This record gives sequence, structure tokens and C-alpha cells, in this order.
Amino acid sequence: MDVVSPETLALLVAVAALAGMIDAIAGGGGLLALPAILWAGLPPVQALATNKLQGTFGTMTASYRFIRSGEINLARLKIPIAMTFVGSVSGTLAVQRVGSELLEQIVPALLIAFALYFLFSPRIGDQDAHHRISHGLFGLLIGFSVGFYDGFFGPGTGSFFAVAFVLLLGYNLRRATAGTKILNFTSNIASLIFFAFAGQVVWQVGLPMGIAQMAGAWVGSHLVIRHGTAVIRPLLVIVSLAISAKLLLSD
Repeated sequence: MDVVSPETLALLVAVAALAGMIDAIAGGGGLLALPAILWAGLPPVQALATNKLQGTFGTMTASYRFIRSGEINLARLKIPIAMTFVGSVSGTLAVQRVGSELLEQIVPALLIAFALYFLFSPRIGDQDAHHRISHGLFGLLIGFSVGFYDGFFGPGTGSFFAVAFVLLLGYNLRRATAGTKILNFTSNIASLIFFAFAGQVVWQVGLPMGIAQMAGAWVGSHLVIRHGTAVIRPLLVIVSLAISAKLLLSD
């Protein structure tokens, strides 16, 4: 039985391609993809699970592109990757027991603050700065906590990771975006495994969207590698403010 009509699936695929490009540059692709999946008629939990599937394809593609281009040293991120995975699994399990209403009130203010930081801070650029903590401590503090947040709630995860890479590890904005995609892929696949075991993923919808998301992510990561701060900074500001507005106006 078809879950959605061919016409609806074609529209979802187009949305996923655009979401993949935006997500590879600044995060926030779910802001487009998840509402589209809900509009197609999938129940909320299945929509979240399916969104994780197609998002995983996109972050995997962007991560591969950044690694191949030498934008990130994967060996240095071993502890952050491991802690992000553990945090995401913990958050995905915890949200089943505890509501996320408090985060819906706090996160918009944080994202607005991040948008202002991305817009005005002189630290945001194409040059690396001095790191303030080790990659291991970064994994314990940021990898676990933001991974937990992504599994528990999710909106703005890319902004949280990006600002942490810049502030704490001194990464330039291009490298911060690359590191963000790798940790975002980790948190996505951790949640996806949980949802898949629970039988919540609608594969007939998620796989075609995932392939389209891969194409969009390939284009977006190419733009990041080629243009750096010039393309990342404005999109980070726009995405952070858009997620804030969506959360504030949702109820």
C-alpha cells in the first residue's frame, strides 16, 4: 500500500534536496523537511523518525565531502563523536519519559543570541583562533550535552555545535561547519537506530527523500568549501532566527 501519492512523494523529494543544501551550510534543514512530512499525513512520531532517516543521509554526505576536502581532522573528533552518540541515545530515551515543554521556551532565546553572535562577532571568520579546551573535554562537555539535546528535542542543534566549535576550539567558520556536520551525523544516526528498532521509520518515504537530501548536501558542502564565511554566516543567522520564530509561534 502506498503511504503517500506519487505526486506528494515527488514534492517531498524536492523539499529534501533543498533542505539538504541548507543543512550542509548552516543546519536547520529539518525546518523544511519535517513540516513537509507532517503535511503529507504521517503521524508525528513516524514523521520525526522518517526525518531522522533522510537527515542522516544528508549529514553523512556532507561529512564525507568535508573529510575528503581536508576541512576536518577526524582523529581529533573521536571522543566528541563517541560522546555525541551516547548523548543522543540518552536524549532519545529520556524524551519518552519527560516532556520537552521547558526547552520550547528556552531555546528560542538562545538561538537569537547565537544569531547576534554569528552576525557581529569578530571571532567569526576564515582564520582559526586559539583553542580554549582540548578536544577530549569538548567531547565530554559539548558532544554529550548537545547530542542529548538533539535526541531529546533537536531544533537548532547545528547552531549549538557551530558556536561551540568557534568559541571553545577556535575553529574558523568553515571548519566549524565541517565538525558540526560530523557530530550532527552521529546524533542523527543514533536516534535513527532507536526509531528503527521501534518500527517508526517509514522507509518508502524516507529513502527517496534521503537520496535527494544527499544531492542537496553535496551542493551545499561544495559551497561551504568554496566560499567559506561569505555563505555560512548569513545562513546561520537566518536559520537561527527562523527556528526561533517557529518555536515561538508554534503555540
